[in-house]
Amino acid sequence: MSPALLVVGLVAVTGALLLLALAVVPAGPRPVPLRRLDPAAAPPGSALAGVGAAAGAAVERVLARRGRLAAGTAALERAGWSVSLPDLVLRTALAALGLGLLGGLAGGPVLGLLMAPAAPLGARVLLSWRTGRRRAAFADQLDDSLQLMASSLRAGHSLLRAIDSVAQEAEAPTSEEFARIVNETRVGRDLSDALDEVGARTGSDDFTWVAQAIAIHREVGGNLAEVLDVVSRTIRERNAIRRQVAALSAEGKLSALVLMVLPFGVGGFIALTNPGYLAPFTSTPTGVLMLGVCGLLLVAGALWLKKTVSIRF
Repeated sequence: MSPALLVVGLVAVTGALLLLALAVVPAGPRPVPLRRLDPAAAPPGSALAGVGAAAGAAVERVLARRGRLAAGTAALERAGWSVSLPDLVLRTALAALGLGLLGGLAGGPVLGLLMAPAAPLGARVLLSWRTGRRRAAFADQLDDSLQLMASSLRAGHSLLRAIDSVAQEAEAPTSEEFARIVNETRVGRDLSDALDEVGARTGSDDFTWVAQAIAIHREVGGNLAEVLDVVSRTIRERNAIRRQVAALSAEGKLSALVLMVLPFGVGGFIALTNPGYLAPFTSTPTGVLMLGVCGLLLVAGALWLKKTVSIRF
């Protein structure tokens, strides 16, 4: 090793140690800024946070002007997302921009234009999936929640205290919805209105019946614990039928999925093994027309299969 390289290495190590010492070792006690002693003073925000807040406010104004703010916020509440609608719109827009740039760099502007809509479509699909999953979980937990309410009422607790016990003991999303009922009633909202809104937000007809039974009991009186037991037994039987229907229709859903994926799988295999065999479908007007007809038939068959395997009761 040459002496020059050794000297350069020693200088670099010494400089690194000096920088580490200046960054890690405290230089001594520093006075506390006066703004930190004032509890009313807001903490200083960074430039990036200010830009994000301004962009979120602008998006919120646009959504409110178009009348989509309330509907979008309600959709996020049904899905159980705590993120605000402007933040979700901004994140989706940034994801779409990133996918568009990535597609443009990888395959040109056409691929970029095709990849950009994947972000909003994916957000919509994820929102719908989360909403359905949350509603299914609420429906599965409802009979146990009603039994807990009935037990609390038999123990001598009030109705609001019974609802609060469910909010503390049940699992999400039931605990979240019942906690919201308790909080809304504490700030002055009518209990019947809060119960009706939970039924509408979760899309549960069973809970709507529970809300109606509670409303009738508040008007005419009676033994609410026995009423909840009867409703809970009915809901349990309905859930058993629903699970049986889901098990019986699972085979039809799998068959529909296989039939939908099969043409694309066969076409992809032929395109990889013998590309010339599929060339007339894309190079001749007759082939393009045949592909369009096949696409229409495929969409019609998908809608038919979906209608067949979707059973409502």
